Amino acid sequence: MRKEKINITLDKDLIEYAKLYAEEQRTSVSEIFTQFLLNLKRVKEGDPTQIILADPDFRESLLETISRIKSGKVKWSKYKEVF
Repeated sequence: MRKEKINITLDKDLIEYAKLYAEEQRTSVSEIFTQFLLNLKRVKEGDPTQIILADPDFRESLLETISRIKSGKVKWSKYKEVF
């Protein structure tokens, strides 16, 4: 899909938070907004992905994985090592 630019105006402290959050998550501010908007779209359209995310066991597993990544307890592998 072709990408285009969009300009938005936010409070300076919110911009700084978005940049910091993106850095901590090893992503971009653009990707944060993309994922947020895609989530809104899925909820609006009743996407079955929401059923999976609403499952308590899946949610717990996902949060545990995120916690392990943030704490550095995950050993990262190169693409060639995995595939």
